[in-house]
Amino acid sequence: MIETGKGVTASRSALLDVLTRKPAERRPMWFMRQAGRYLPEYRAVREKAGSFLDLCYNPELAAEVTVQPLRRYDLDAAILFADILVVPHAMGLPLKFAEGEGPVLGTVRSLEDLARLRPVDGSFEVTQVCRTVGLTRELLSPHHALIGFCGAPWTVASYMVAGGSSDRVQAKVAAYQRQPWFCALIDRLVKESVDYLAAQAEAGAQAVQIFDSWAGDLVGTELEDFVLKPLSAVVAGVKARHPSLPVIVFARGVGMAQRKAAAIPGANAIGVETEFELADLPKDVVVQGNLDPVALLAGTEVVAAEVRRICGSVDRQRHIFNLGHGIRLGTDPAVVGAVVDAVRRCDE
Repeated sequence: MIETGKGVTASRSALLDVLTRKPAERRPMWFMRQAGRYLPEYRAVREKAGSFLDLCYNPELAAEVTVQPLRRYDLDAAILFADILVVPHAMGLPLKFAEGEGPVLGTVRSLEDLARLRPVDGSFEVTQVCRTVGLTRELLSPHHALIGFCGAPWTVASYMVAGGSSDRVQAKVAAYQRQPWFCALIDRLVKESVDYLAAQAEAGAQAVQIFDSWAGDLVGTELEDFVLKPLSAVVAGVKARHPSLPVIVFARGVGMAQRKAAAIPGANAIGVETEFELADLPKDVVVQGNLDPVALLAGTEVVAAEVRRICGSVDRQRHIFNLGHGIRLGTDPAVVGAVVDAVRRCDE
């Protein structure tokens, strides 16, 4: 069981306390992509596993890399090691990760393509991820929460339309035109995402985050229809099956529409990108973020100043310290440790 986080004195999960609006013993903290290539111990396991997908679907190795950051740093949560494309892969689309090129995914661009997809429930991919959840929970101490996750319908759909590329033009065109097959794809992803998150909760995840990494691509009615409404539907579906499961919504890049995201019924917290000030959100909202991952490349003095600024802008009883996006490749692990130390000093 992981007990080695430096300075951990909490007897319960600070993350779960903040998410459920109970008094927390300290400001909870975790990082998006806290398990990843910047850590040498991750790279060793990755080499042992073979491909990235082999690592994702090997529960023993995936659990190991999930907990690695907690051995180094005084964090409050582990986030499941998996990928947002598990859902389309489990639905039957071929998926591989080309070295240096990112994901290559089968496409959905018609109602016929959509009809060929299968449910994720009971699939090999989801079963293996849920085994990882169970194994990880066994490794964690009570004060370390385990966060499950999925990609949001808009973000996952954009990959399914493009074939894995980060170019969302085709998906945006389909959204603007309200193509029937695209609207049906969004609805289908809502259902499969709910099933996937519910399965993670049943396996031992204590909170979940919905990642809408490309939410900022849409504006106006398209933002409402293909980002905010699907996010609301996923939260509602999860809460219907697991009413007490905390849900974090991360609609990256939507700017002032973060206020609408924060108002999604049932959402326990909102993740905030670097470009949006936490202080601009309502004072009754639990917020997560928003340190710039690039600041970590600028050294310890820079991140210490940024930590002080962010922590000074929001009450720690409604704040989960995190980044505005994931830790970048090439980040010095020592600088990540400096961020952790700076956060702890802010609350002394």
